[in-house]
Amino acid sequence: MIPPVLEVSRSLTGRRWVWRSAEERLGLGVAQRAGVPEVVGRLLAARGVGVEAARDFLEPTLRALLPDPSLLMDMDAAAERLADAAQRGETVGVFGDYDVDGACSAALMATLLRRLGCTVHTHVPDRMTEGYGPNPAALLGLAGRGAGLVVCVDCGTAAGAALAALDGRADVIVLDHHKAEGPPPPVLATVNPNRLDDASGLSLLCAAAVAFLTAVATVRCLRRRGVFAARPAPDLMELLDLVALATVCDVMPLIGVNRALVAQGLKVMARRQRPGIAALLTVAQKHGAPSAMTCGFGLGPRINAAGRIAEADLGLRLLLCSDPNEAAALAERLDAVNRQRQEVEASMLEAAFQAAETQAAAGRAALVVSGEGWHPGVVGIVAGRIKERFNRPACVAGIAGGTAKGSGRSVPGIDLGAAVIAARQAGLLATGGGHPMAAGFSLRADGLAAFQAFLDERLAAAASLPSAADLLVEGALAVSGATQDLAAQVARLAPFGAGNEEPVFVLHRARVVRADRVGREGTTIRSFIEGEGGGPRLKAMLFRGREGALAEWLLGRSGVPVHLAGQLRLEEWNGATGVGFAILDAAVA
Repeated sequence: MIPPVLEVSRSLTGRRWVWRSAEERLGLGVAQRAGVPEVVGRLLAARGVGVEAARDFLEPTLRALLPDPSLLMDMDAAAERLADAAQRGETVGVFGDYDVDGACSAALMATLLRRLGCTVHTHVPDRMTEGYGPNPAALLGLAGRGAGLVVCVDCGTAAGAALAALDGRADVIVLDHHKAEGPPPPVLATVNPNRLDDASGLSLLCAAAVAFLTAVATVRCLRRRGVFAARPAPDLMELLDLVALATVCDVMPLIGVNRALVAQGLKVMARRQRPGIAALLTVAQKHGAPSAMTCGFGLGPRINAAGRIAEADLGLRLLLCSDPNEAAALAERLDAVNRQRQEVEASMLEAAFQAAETQAAAGRAALVVSGEGWHPGVVGIVAGRIKERFNRPACVAGIAGGTAKGSGRSVPGIDLGAAVIAARQAGLLATGGGHPMAAGFSLRADGLAAFQAFLDERLAAAASLPSAADLLVEGALAVSGATQDLAAQVARLAPFGAGNEEPVFVLHRARVVRADRVGREGTTIRSFIEGEGGGPRLKAMLFRGREGALAEWLLGRSGVPVHLAGQLRLEEWNGATGVGFAILDAAVA
């Protein structure tokens, strides 16, 4: 076994620190041939980025990376029908979903079609009363309002029975990215890179990215027809803020075209031209240039909160809002709903953690916990918290009326979605589906034990996982080495996220000089650290530090030298740029 970094085999959070594998000579070669500093070359090599791909990785552009939309199955048929609707000024229904990707996809299509001259009605299903995906009543409601075309975004691939309600009433186009188990529904077009017969190679796109490619194809079709000879075509680049937000919040890998979509979308977002996003940035107190972290931790949770415990279409209404004052009011409502969501989550967490700890101690491969009255809109977040704490796939369900409805989250290498689908096919679940990292399900409450036994057998490999995931480290340095120049070089690899994780560095033998709680909720700990022998001080922040050994140690300020693992970042404040450190873990030196 490779020795751990600085001999840390068990940190304050229970993790082993290991070097992220990379051939040092390869990194040096990438640096020399791509004309970048050695540290950038090493970080690129560790991510599998070679010399030929280095430029597009560091400077991702749509010109270089955007694929031809026609590669996607059914794209041309969808674009032709949407172009027809635009030329005729038709009424179109857009059926979305209640998460960020669904809201962004619906906002993108509604914005495009309205700019092209269509009347657009939208519908987002209520999680509690309608559930996920299209339902006949809502679809017929859109048709009843005059929609001769209904576009389902971020849903619809598995909704053939519901979509049949529109036979003879309206054409249907599905723009989705969820995995298909069988043939597409019998509708005019199903554009989904994850349908079984799609050979585009674009399986890593979220629904908003699929919608954007559909917008590109539609405008291209209209241009061929000469529609823009007398009037300007819509500026599709203005829609990229929605695509960036959805790609990050749906945890799509930030590689290839996704990297270009997010990088360019963040530039659009920085201009704050969309009143809804501008208002949400203000409410979230994000005043600098937005980043992927801004999307994932500042904007996404607030939009998601509405679909979890409040009005399902609140996020979509915000994204479509054109009046700054109305947008500000909607953003404030979303912020309040998110605080309510946090309270609901907190009320469930302690009991869920206790049940999960008992199961983990018993060696269960999958942790399945449930509670009477637990809110089904929050169970997915709680499952994610359990997964993070115990490094096991976790399923959490709320029980009402003898029925358990829940969500699951998994760890890398363990395909929870496939296991849930198999459980449904085996008759253990009423509904169930998902992808490797997340799943949803429902069943009779008295069947939970059988469901867990099935997962234990199907996901047996998870039982041998360590109690906490290894922390991959990419460099070690003294506190004095955490410079603004180094942070600037690291930032060249942004945007960071799934598939391009932010580099983790270890500051060895640091001392905590001062630490205190800051922020409205008091869950952030701000500390100042220096080297063992003194020297310049560095601000280091611990986020989500409400409790735990790491938070307690920082606040204790024992004076004992400590190794701190975290991320080195540029910070802007009052027009000045500095360097900061985001703490992820620590170990007593």
